[in-house]
Amino acid sequence: MLELSDNIGEKLVKLARRAVEISFEKRSLELEEELCSKETDELMKEKMGVFVTLHTYPEHELRGCIGIPYPIKPLCRAVVNSTLSAAFEDPRFPPLRKDELDGVVFEVSVLTPPERIEYGSPQELLDKIVPFEDGLILEIGPFKGLFLPQVWEQIPDKGEFLANLCFKAGLWDKDCWKSKDARVYKFRVVAFEEEKPRGKIKRVSLHKSC
Repeated sequence: MLELSDNIGEKLVKLARRAVEISFEKRSLELEEELCSKETDELMKEKMGVFVTLHTYPEHELRGCIGIPYPIKPLCRAVVNSTLSAAFEDPRFPPLRKDELDGVVFEVSVLTPPERIEYGSPQELLDKIVPFEDGLILEIGPFKGLFLPQVWEQIPDKGEFLANLCFKAGLWDKDCWKSKDARVYKFRVVAFEEEKPRGKIKRVSLHKSC
């Protein structure tokens, strides 16, 4: 199980906000290097999967969410890269404006390496999924979709969760997850978020009731 201290969580969320603030100042294409090249914390140099989510405040509506699910970049660089993508490249939203910075909160989720779920039937797949703990990746051919564990708060039913994951992958058959060609992976996260813009940073609880 992935373990991160509250101090590291605070550092990651502050890094995410700082990356966006600096991008407005200079639009540098080398922000990963600028913010991470002098990093001395060994954990920040470990390769980990990361997702960064922006929500409006106080409405808590999604404003951007993009990440790197597999551990291919050092943690610091993965946070910077994912943050800039979530803020400026999420195709569901216009790029974040500077005047929005005081009206959004940042959330950083660090992922365990995704593991393929082996199953022989749709019911066996359902039995192996733990709501509010497992994030899921669905792959069918070139199509791929991912939901963080936080999505269980909006979709607590396992079948509906997988059906919506089909839509997220760009497959408009809600039962696509039952296909023999489907590959499903699960992962866990440790997540931290701002309580308000530039406010206290807290650990996100992923064990909420339905």
